[in-house]
Amino acid sequence: MAQVVSVNVGMPRKVAYETSSLPETGIEKRPVEGPVRITEAGVEGNAVADTRNHGDEYMRVYAYSVEDYAWWQAELSRPLAPGQYGEQLTTAGLDLNEALLGETWRVGTALLQVSHVRIPCLTFKGWMDHSGYDAASWVKRFVLAGRPGPYLRVLEEGEVAAGDPLEVVDRPDHGVTVAHLFRAVTIQPGLLPPLLDVPGLKPWIYERAATVGRGPRPG
Repeated sequence: MAQVVSVNVGMPRKVAYETSSLPETGIEKRPVEGPVRITEAGVEGNAVADTRNHGDEYMRVYAYSVEDYAWWQAELSRPLAPGQYGEQLTTAGLDLNEALLGETWRVGTALLQVSHVRIPCLTFKGWMDHSGYDAASWVKRFVLAGRPGPYLRVLEEGEVAAGDPLEVVDRPDHGVTVAHLFRAVTIQPGLLPPLLDVPGLKPWIYERAATVGRGPRPG
């Protein structure tokens, strides 16, 4: 059974390492004990600094799996703790990158929907470098690994704690995954057209997909 391994939160603070824009970042997350409330605004006790690029309705909660962390630990030859990639939910038992866009999950008592994908930035690189990992060409490396993890919107508020089940309660029939979206907006723009048929994505994705035009749906 899929479950929540850790709930992680953090507040923005000024940092000395390189960031994408602002001198503050909320990427640093730490696990918390006990239930944490998820509201329409996101996870309580957590906030973002760069509100232009993070934290909107499509990106209230970020999830990353222990399975993908295990892959990265082998690549980096170092352990990775829950929250290291800035996720509020660390999960186990579900391939997050094969989740469908628009898929809904019951997590604790909250209802969440897969709505976007993690796109790596300079802040992520700076944080990894600051944490002592080999972050050379980190953005490119993360993109090529194809293990981004999804962002989620909040459909119903609720509480979540480590050990709570993660239940997939609905899957749309379009077949377009988190991994597909990630490749489409990073290195394979030819995958953009099928996104025109997926509801509930960020407007800029449809705009970009429309400029590519409708082509054959990838097999």
